[in-house]
Amino acid sequence: MITLDRKSPPGIHDAVEFEYKLPPIQKEKLDNGLPLYWLDAGVQDVVQIDWVFPAGLWYEQKPSVAHATAGLLKNGTSKYTAEQIHEALEFYGAQLKVNAGNDYATITLYSLTKHLPDLLPMVFEIITDATFPESEVTIHKHNAIQKLLVNLRQCEFVANQQIDASLFGASHPYGRYSKKENIEALTREDLISFYQTHYGLANMRMFMAGKVGKNDVKCINDIFGKGTFEKKNSPKADFLVQPSEQRINKINNDPNGVQGAIRIGRLFPNRHHPDYSPMVVLNTLFGGYFGSRLMSNIREEKGYTYGIYSSLSPEVSGGSLVIHTETGRAVVDDAIKEVYHEMEVLCNEVASEDELLLVKNYLLGGLLADLDGPFSILQRWRTLILNGFEEDYFNNNINIYKTVTAKELQLLAQKYFDKNAFHEVVVI
Repeated sequence: MITLDRKSPPGIHDAVEFEYKLPPIQKEKLDNGLPLYWLDAGVQDVVQIDWVFPAGLWYEQKPSVAHATAGLLKNGTSKYTAEQIHEALEFYGAQLKVNAGNDYATITLYSLTKHLPDLLPMVFEIITDATFPESEVTIHKHNAIQKLLVNLRQCEFVANQQIDASLFGASHPYGRYSKKENIEALTREDLISFYQTHYGLANMRMFMAGKVGKNDVKCINDIFGKGTFEKKNSPKADFLVQPSEQRINKINNDPNGVQGAIRIGRLFPNRHHPDYSPMVVLNTLFGGYFGSRLMSNIREEKGYTYGIYSSLSPEVSGGSLVIHTETGRAVVDDAIKEVYHEMEVLCNEVASEDELLLVKNYLLGGLLADLDGPFSILQRWRTLILNGFEEDYFNNNINIYKTVTAKELQLLAQKYFDKNAFHEVVVI
């Protein structure tokens, strides 16, 4: 008989003391050679499947075409109308999302596992036989323009546009943003051409997670593994990063505005650079969570804002580090001054061991929670695979998060927190 000790509390352990192991993912080749990465995890009979294509903004030959193609992909095929597709998804309680990012476009299906035989044929139709009806293109353009015009009245939306353009250049895919005239100029032929070039099966990678097994892999193979395709490379242009010569950009978007959107950013290497992983720790300390230096100073002590954060944005061909916040119009300059003050402190003073331990526990604790769900595990594997990494990269990151020292973070701050390397955008 087991006697429970109800007087002594359980031991408290720091997150840095735990072992972290990324659950393994399985790789299958379908009958026609297409790759499928999948993992059986979770206890609910649900599944997520991602179909990933090199069809992001980087591959555009005409502005706004990547987002429009993604937005209209599920709005009609030779066999199904847009209404039939949406009714089928609603009938099965499923979700089908299409998103175009800077580098990739992703089609994501969320469904009960038992409905895959009914839903996968329709998804296959969408991927291989989307028709982009003229009426749907017209509606999409009208809605996109109206949404853009509304968003342009918001200072934070304009600030997000302008900081990327300042860092990468307005003609660079990572700095390019939608304009009314670009959306108006889109034609159905533009979307079909982009779709046929970049959504081919040959360039597709599939990822599946949930309570799934060999029968579900067979179901995917029966539909996606039988088609034949011509192997061809998705054409990818090279772009020159051209940061704005004007380091400080102040925009009066609303003469009566009482709030200012602040973006302070610099170019920063992507995941392949050795400084990226330790910068994840430094950025967390600086502005990456609610207890960060920026939050403690500018929100808690000064009361200039409800929230201020800094974030890393790694892309396939580069990246950035951006501080973002909204403050009252009268304290914009004071808030910016305090951001640079916190950078100087990190450069000149070594963080305490207690603060660094708190940051590490926060960072690793969040990762521990991620490893408890099949969809978040799939996201980590997808990031690794699309960036050409193996599991060793994940393990190495864990080691860095656990062992990086306060002195190493100070040296990293001295390398990257140079005020003159940052661009400022203020939109009121």
